[in-house]
Amino acid sequence: MPVTFDGKLVVAISSRALFDFEEENRIFDRDGEGAYVALQLGRIDVPAKQGVAFPLVKKLLAFNTPDAQRVEVVILSKNDPVSGLRVFRSAQRAGLRVERGVFTRGRQPYKYLDALRANLFLSANEQDVMRALDARIPAARVVPESAQAGSRHLDEVRIAFDGDAVLFSDEAERVYQADGLDAFTRHETARVDIPLPPGPFKPLLEALHRLQTAGTSMKLRTALVTARSAPAHERAVRTLMHWKVEVDEALFLGGLDKGEFLGAFEPDFYFDDQRGHVESAGRHVATGHVPYGVAGRKPA
Repeated sequence: MPVTFDGKLVVAISSRALFDFEEENRIFDRDGEGAYVALQLGRIDVPAKQGVAFPLVKKLLAFNTPDAQRVEVVILSKNDPVSGLRVFRSAQRAGLRVERGVFTRGRQPYKYLDALRANLFLSANEQDVMRALDARIPAARVVPESAQAGSRHLDEVRIAFDGDAVLFSDEAERVYQADGLDAFTRHETARVDIPLPPGPFKPLLEALHRLQTAGTSMKLRTALVTARSAPAHERAVRTLMHWKVEVDEALFLGGLDKGEFLGAFEPDFYFDDQRGHVESAGRHVATGHVPYGVAGRKPA
């Protein structure tokens, strides 16, 4: 029978998100593909340094046991197949069981996400991420220079999400952007019993919720970290209840800077749509930008 990913958490990740290939990428931008391929081939036996998403991937793979493969990680890269050799060798030497890869040599990789049944796509390329989001795949642009705090909790995966335009749609965010905070608060208070439409990361939260009940020695902890405050917090909580999914922590910060709070939670990864929050978070934890919705797709 063919292999199936049904029921598994599937993470598709670019080589630059998993490993630190920033120097090699600068060579590509400066000198072209030929120089890049030659450099990667010349370094084929030199293990690549860990990238910003490496700790997250390593921990997620720890949910797998000899009896059950619960997580699949697939390299999905615009690299050429030759450069892909170094990616696989680096993964093997780092102790990551990554067996599958798709290398498209400059072509858009997002078209393979449906076939992979991907629950998450991480890439350093914003255009690739936006196309994945348009195809309804949870996706984020990793911030290569962001900090890594999650390695302090070796037996627990910690993932944090913004609310509006990440877990939820940007319905309420559009009201805030158009008419301000008071209008946003009135809008959310009047609709407190109406669940928010799902945002791009609802499928990932659901997949993590299933993984959380796997009963392995590896644990999973999630957090909602949002600029909402009372009374607008209630619609967010009621929406999660309606979805029958849970988060372990909820931080309703009412406009306070998110960075220090995320530094205290120490997630392996944090997802936010707004560039300002991403910049703040990235000083403390590994961060991904979700270019989605009215605020997320504003130019930098």
